[in-house]
Amino acid sequence: MSIFGKIFSKIFPSANAAEVTAAPAPAPAAAAGAPAPVAPPPSIPLGDVTPILDAMPGASALNWRTSIVDLLKLLGLDSSLAARKELANELIYTGNDEPGSAGWNLWLHRQVMTRIAANGGTVPAELRG
Repeated sequence: MSIFGKIFSKIFPSANAAEVTAAPAPAPAAAAGAPAPVAPPPSIPLGDVTPILDAMPGASALNWRTSIVDLLKLLGLDSSLAARKELANELIYTGNDEPGSAGWNLWLHRQVMTRIAANGGTVPAELRG
């Protein structure tokens, strides 16, 4: 299972993590005169992420709202640089920040929250960046 799938399943254990997508699928190229691609159906709302994470043991001692490392720790997942690099690859990081830098880690956190929202979780706008 992908790292993003593990994150998602820790927050929403009853959801089918195999159906979540870490990165948006590339849009197919439309041929001249071809009908426009059909948008996928909207995701099913799963619940508010903030209260779920706040209720987890140890949440009050961690800065999970802005730190990808603390979010991973809260969920009991590997927060090492190697694991975060793998997550960045899943999320298709294309920036110039060095892996492990503050900017890179902030991007990871915002993208995780954005992808959770895209897959049905309710995430406040300030956590999505």
